Amino acid sequence: MLHSPQIVFTVKKVTEFNLIYNHINTQSIDRPDVLTGIGDDCAILNIPEGYSLAVSMDTLVCGVHFPENASAYSIGYKALAVNLSDLASAGAIPAWITLSLTMPDADKFWLNDFLEGLFALAKKHDVQLIGGDTTTGPLSISIQAHGFVKKALLRSNAKVDDLIFVSGYLGDAALGFKAYNEIPTILDGCKARFDQPEPRVGLGLKLTRIASSCIDISDGLISDLGHICEQSKCGAEVNLSKIPLSEEYLSYFTKNDLYKQALTFGDDYELCFTVAADLESEVLKLSKSLSLPITCIGKITDSEGIQFFDENNKTILFKQKGYEHFNES
Repeated sequence: MLHSPQIVFTVKKVTEFNLIYNHINTQSIDRPDVLTGIGDDCAILNIPEGYSLAVSMDTLVCGVHFPENASAYSIGYKALAVNLSDLASAGAIPAWITLSLTMPDADKFWLNDFLEGLFALAKKHDVQLIGGDTTTGPLSISIQAHGFVKKALLRSNAKVDDLIFVSGYLGDAALGFKAYNEIPTILDGCKARFDQPEPRVGLGLKLTRIASSCIDISDGLISDLGHICEQSKCGAEVNLSKIPLSEEYLSYFTKNDLYKQALTFGDDYELCFTVAADLESEVLKLSKSLSLPITCIGKITDSEGIQFFDENNKTILFKQKGYEHFNES
């Protein structure tokens, strides 16, 4: 009697689908505007009437955007935070994200911690993970964030004589990065600012009523304010003594190096924005209502580039402009 050959299918202990369904699909966010999320080839979504869709994407690479010994929780948190910061700078309401995750191996314990950090921030802003991809390779994370916006904040609408503001403090992320190689306890608070920056989503939404332009500070103030000047075809004057610096930062750096890291390191993910001078009081009200320091550091001019002045009104030049990928200098 002839028997058909028995076909046996074997499944690896950890597969891409195991990762998706056993780990990534553990989020607690379930938005009503997601018709179809994880599990299909495409997510099907509803955009509320009267809104436009805001989309941004950032990639974080091990050894470039975070140290090799960074915790998986912090990596997950920061990967989402930097994307929500982009939505905040546009004045958008966060809604959905997709995640492309490349890992050297299928470490379920690392993945659990990574997703715990990501979902902790996602839950805070009611953001749902709706799809993505997992692959094998050097550790990198790409997130695409989607949000809704009625009146978008752009880089290109700054006007001459507008006042320039920044939220929070600048330079703490630079100190936080140093904390990976240096021990002093003075850096402990700043390490959290580098590992888990707070996207200023609430501020961005409020700024849609009063700001003429906005950008998040990811590559350093010199570089990012420079983008506003370039897109708005204007210049800027900045008073160095007005740059908001934390007590930790002030106690660590000498006077000669006081502003360099704060202006060029980046990774602070605060908002830099411009407002007409007659609306300055509205900014002060925002600062109070959000319990967030917001500082006027200068004004928009009709010249080219950014000019920095010290407390004696002396012009200060900075050779380093900010972080740039593929910069060989």
